[in-house]
Amino acid sequence: VPVINALTDDYHPCQLLADMQTYQEHRGSIRGKTVTYIGDGNNMCNSYINAAHLLDFTLNIACPEGFEPMPALLEKHQQRVKIFRDPAQAVLGSHLVVTDVWASMGQEEEQQEREKQFSDFQVSPALMDLASEDALFMHCLPAHRGEEISMDMLDDSRSVVWEEAENRLHAQKALIEHLCRDLLPE
Repeated sequence: VPVINALTDDYHPCQLLADMQTYQEHRGSIRGKTVTYIGDGNNMCNSYINAAHLLDFTLNIACPEGFEPMPALLEKHQQRVKIFRDPAQAVLGSHLVVTDVWASMGQEEEQQEREKQFSDFQVSPALMDLASEDALFMHCLPAHRGEEISMDMLDDSRSVVWEEAENRLHAQKALIEHLCRDLLPE
């Protein structure tokens, strides 16, 4: 029986399906592009590492020391992934910039400490200006304005967050259809 991982502490593959669909709709193939993930090395970051391998793109990860993604995953995909401590360096020339909340579910008691650790890792229009001229911005939502994103980032013309959110529905419907195709009568 197929099992769909809608979200775990380690991975968030359904969100990646929506993100890749959104990029494809706006810019075409992501193959050969550079994606920058800024923030905690969490389930979203881990899923971006897997996507970089599967879809043939380069992944820059900007995170504070001690907040890297899973070491085994980094080692396995070291040809695709590079860790940065400076978000400005990580986004240079990137075609897609992505972030997530600084404290995920179950980490609420770490919120204040994480705000200190991640204070230099906020995505803003000024940071996006360092990316490629046609770069897009994504966030899996919910977003915390004034924390991982500036107050105005969701409203920036490069933000495709609302299309990305809508594509969660479409990508997951397609996944269910794909997995059930052989079970459905013709």
